[in-house]
Order: sequence, then C-alpha cells, then structure tokens
Amino acid sequence: MRDVRSDDGQATAFVVVLTTAFVFCLGLVFDGGGLLRSHTQALTLSQEAARLGTQQLDWAAYREGGDTVRLDPAAAASAAQGFLSASGATGSVSVDGDTVTVTAQVPYTFTLLPLGTTTTESTASARPYTQPSP
Repeated sequence: MRDVRSDDGQATAFVVVLTTAFVFCLGLVFDGGGLLRSHTQALTLSQEAARLGTQQLDWAAYREGGDTVRLDPAAAASAAQGFLSASGATGSVSVDGDTVTVTAQVPYTFTLLPLGTTTTESTASARPYTQPSP
C-alpha cells in the first residue's frame, strides 16, 4: 500500500535554503573582513604618506640662518603623493603651514557578495617634530 502523504523533496528544499543562508553568511564574514582590511590599509597608507611628507624640510632656509626648521611644501606634497602612487592607492595631499594632510583611497572588490567594487577612504595629518623649549 502506498502512503498518500509522501514527503519526497522536502529535505531537498530545506538543504537548498540552508545552503543559501550559509553561503550568504560566509560572504558577509569574508567580504566584511576584506572591507575592514581595506579600510585599515587606507588608514596606514595615509598615515605613512603624511609622515613621509613631514620629513621634507626646507634645509636651504635653515642654512641661511633661520632659527626654526620649516617644511618644504612642494617637496612634502610630492613625496606624499609619490608614496601613495607607489603603494597602488589614489588620494589627495595638502600642505598647510607645517601640517601635511593625506587622504588615501583604496579600492575593494567583493569576492562572494554580488556588490561589485567600492572604495575605502581614510585621512591622516602629521606635523614635523619640534624640540621642546627648555
């Protein structure tokens, strides 16, 4: 005798739904971690580029008898922008007085989630170290 209430195919639908949910959760974890890693990379690159810019000092003005060491704005902007380019990031550099501000942009392409590509951005500023007065 044949059972009227057959449950053929019930387990298959359940497995498909659970597998889809599992892959979605895996994508959130994997791509979420990748996005955080991309943001950390942008922050690190902007900080390092700003520090490199503050190392570009105007030694000619200092040798002429200046009491303070000043930043060479053109060299600072060029060095910071060159660092960003060499690291594969894009961004902008501005020099205001003795402060170098760098905004780094790093692209991230989603691997498991179908969201395409996004850009993470971070900004950092640095000033040259000055010896405290006694």
